[in-house]
Amino acid sequence: MIYLGIDVSKDKHDCCILSQDGELLTKPFSVPNSRQGYDKLFSLVSSFEDHPQNVKAGLEATGHYSFAILGYLLEKGFICFVFNPLHTNLYRKAVSLRKTKTDKVDSKTIALMLLSPVGLKPYSKALYHNEQLKSLSRYRFSKIRERAILKQQLARLVNILFPELEKLVPSLHLSSLYALLEQFPGASYVANAHLTKLTNLLSASSRGHYKKEKAVQIRNAAISSVGCVMPAKSLELKHTVALIRVLSVEIEEIESKIKKLMDELHSPITSIPGISYRMAAMILSEIGDFSNFDSPDKILAFAGVSPSTYQSGKLDNAHSHMEKRGSRYLRYALFTAATYVCIWDKTFADYLHKKLAEGKHYYVALSHAIKKLVRVIYALQTTGQTYIPAAA
Repeated sequence: MIYLGIDVSKDKHDCCILSQDGELLTKPFSVPNSRQGYDKLFSLVSSFEDHPQNVKAGLEATGHYSFAILGYLLEKGFICFVFNPLHTNLYRKAVSLRKTKTDKVDSKTIALMLLSPVGLKPYSKALYHNEQLKSLSRYRFSKIRERAILKQQLARLVNILFPELEKLVPSLHLSSLYALLEQFPGASYVANAHLTKLTNLLSASSRGHYKKEKAVQIRNAAISSVGCVMPAKSLELKHTVALIRVLSVEIEEIESKIKKLMDELHSPITSIPGISYRMAAMILSEIGDFSNFDSPDKILAFAGVSPSTYQSGKLDNAHSHMEKRGSRYLRYALFTAATYVCIWDKTFADYLHKKLAEGKHYYVALSHAIKKLVRVIYALQTTGQTYIPAAA
């Protein structure tokens, strides 16, 4: 067995190869981040060990910079390990009192970590391909937040240009309202619109839900509106509606890709009432390989939803706050999923009400429901069983 430590960077990767006795087999070297560089690395490693399964390769989790080299090593059959940069930094300080940090030193540190007796779990091909689901889930998350900001901006602009409109409809974020505001971005535009054109627009965009009566009501409100006449704001409103439409189409496309991947996984956690394939995808992709976690508590710690602990002398925090460390995406998915599960599943609804009856704040009670949900998810995912709701 030989040990390959790789310090990943944008343009090059620094490498160190150690024997099973911890001796340098060659001086630390660098390879360019290219196919030629990867082939050179593989050729050099093969000169010391013919069988890829006898090579342990370690590298830091450095985001997108590590995807290409990690995929190459996995395809070649190397046993790969991915380390948290915080762990490698602490390990480097532990083994030496010198304040030395270079890329070549880091590569040797990673190789030495592979030699350490710490229980390491290899990075599998399944985890590598799981990155596609994680990428889509995080991409959807960013698009949803971007659209939410635009929706707030739209509400602000309507309040300036046509404040009466919000009281005439159940929501500003309807297809019919978007069509109206895109063509008539302000009360002054609506007031001057031909009634027939306004009626046809509302009827077509609402699929017949809004008819002439609603068009008359909206136009009358526009005629007596106190909204400002500001062409600049009207242009901003028109563009905001267009951007929301574009983002909605993009989100639908992303969600269809996520749905296709989730259909292939057949995960049992989607059998829990209230967990959609979207939240299930984010939960599964952020956790990754469940075998890397010995217990549900480890997942809670990874998500940062465990209570923090502080004790020094006689001081002990009786009201500890949530850690909020680790994956913020997993934390968001668990909070969202638990909220809906507590609505749709009787067992979780009763559990939430029990915690609320004990005098706990809603979010504190919900955090207890999250812990219960993680235990259920862990059990289902590790056993392959489906969720059986309690009888009503």
